[in-house]
Amino acid sequence: MDTWQRRTLLYVIGLAGVILAFTFGYDYGMGAFENEPREFLHALQVVVETFTTTGYGSDAPWESDLMRVFVIVMDVTGVVLIFLALPVLMFPLFEEAMKTKAPTTVERDLSDHVVICHFTPRGETLVAELESWDVDYVVVEPDRDRANELYDEGYHAIHADPQSVEGLEKAKLADARALVADASDQVNTSIVLTAREVDEHVRTVSVVEEPDRAKYHDLAGADAVLSPRGLLGESLASKVTTGVSATLGEEFELGEDFDIAELPIHRGSDLVGLTLAESGIREETGVNVIGAWFHGEFVSPPSPDAELTGSTVLLASGTAAQLEALKSKTLSSVRGFRRGQTVVVGYGEVGETIAGGLDSANVPYTVIDRAEKPGVDVIGDATEPEDLEAAGVADARTVILALSDDTDTEFATLVIRDLNPDVEIIARAEETENVQKMYRAGADYVLSLATVSGRMLASTILEDEDVISMDQQVEIVRTDVGSLAGQTLGEADVRSKTGCTVVAVERNGTVLTDLGPDVEVRYGDKLVIAGTDAGVDRFTDLFE
Repeated sequence: MDTWQRRTLLYVIGLAGVILAFTFGYDYGMGAFENEPREFLHALQVVVETFTTTGYGSDAPWESDLMRVFVIVMDVTGVVLIFLALPVLMFPLFEEAMKTKAPTTVERDLSDHVVICHFTPRGETLVAELESWDVDYVVVEPDRDRANELYDEGYHAIHADPQSVEGLEKAKLADARALVADASDQVNTSIVLTAREVDEHVRTVSVVEEPDRAKYHDLAGADAVLSPRGLLGESLASKVTTGVSATLGEEFELGEDFDIAELPIHRGSDLVGLTLAESGIREETGVNVIGAWFHGEFVSPPSPDAELTGSTVLLASGTAAQLEALKSKTLSSVRGFRRGQTVVVGYGEVGETIAGGLDSANVPYTVIDRAEKPGVDVIGDATEPEDLEAAGVADARTVILALSDDTDTEFATLVIRDLNPDVEIIARAEETENVQKMYRAGADYVLSLATVSGRMLASTILEDEDVISMDQQVEIVRTDVGSLAGQTLGEADVRSKTGCTVVAVERNGTVLTDLGPDVEVRYGDKLVIAGTDAGVDRFTDLFE
């Protein structure tokens, strides 16, 4: 019984008790003070008529003052109980009757779909990724109000208990390609165990919040156990190590000597302040800049007039030597490393992973955290200027914010930017909607936990699809040529029609990367395209 039902039941019981009390009082008063005894049913009728204002006063006038006061009190009580209760009880009843309700079972034929148990912020990214590949899904949500809300927003959601066999059967788990358990660690293991009871062959993917509990998810029978915060820490660390190690960052091998890499432009680089056309990147390095992030927004292809700043991240394709040349241009002119050069703010799971990545790349760093524990160099508050100064932020080249609270991250960004206007600030965002606020506060590069983990889930589930997802808004996708066969790239005009860039053509075991407008697409070719989720969707719709 929900809150509204309990409230209604209590109201009805209370109203009946008040009516009976007034009936006994009226029956007694008419005999004792008016000398006009009434039958009990007559007294009940007078009270009900008074409460409902449908005929009160049938025994008026009353001679005694006590009866007059009694009737006045009865009048006021009736109005309050009947009419003021309408907004509290009746209106919610009408709203409940008119509200869209999520079904309790899948109402259509469904197979090879993904069952998502509980819906978190990373679920939005996962659903978007699944929809871009035309993969069906069902969200199983145990909370009725939340299920109704998701259903009303257009998600394929049902109200059922994912920890029960019945609930997963209603989601047609036996016909699904995979199940994602995305609640708490304890609930996730329960969901996996239940899934194994329904169908042992369905692939199960479980999200673990505490890495040391991953073994229990394995013991429960999960086929894959993912730790989103660990991946986020690795991604944040790579923004520093990319500039000093031999690894070219987020790298995707397409051939023996052709890669696509994500390279951030560091503050102090000679590229800062130039437009893409003025930079001479293509002429001097030979790489093809197929996209770029400007303050967190991905643009593909970027305009030649786009200004490069310390927060710009280039997505470029080329040979290893060409990308190395571009990497050297993106770095600061003076790149000596000393202790305190990089400051890690926050030493939870994400911070520890970042520190591990920096250690592996031999990058000196200082850690500041509120708690005293092994690995922490400075104990202090990330929102206090004095504590940040003690950690060496004023002289640092890079600060990585690994705080779990987005509000603290935003404030710390403002403080750090005030202490050191030239420092590079790399930040973690717990919620995707806060990413732009962090950029406005002064961050140079922001990664959202929800986005990173959602894409990681999608990549794990869609392992049979040839998808390479980066940790931001862009995808690198291998796809069939479809209706493009027989056309030249110039005739197809893929960029202007879809916003995607054809970066390579795979043909007979070789990779063609020197793609001019006269290159003809042939049957049997594979295209490698880069673009946003929406751009990839447009490409699929137009050319499949």
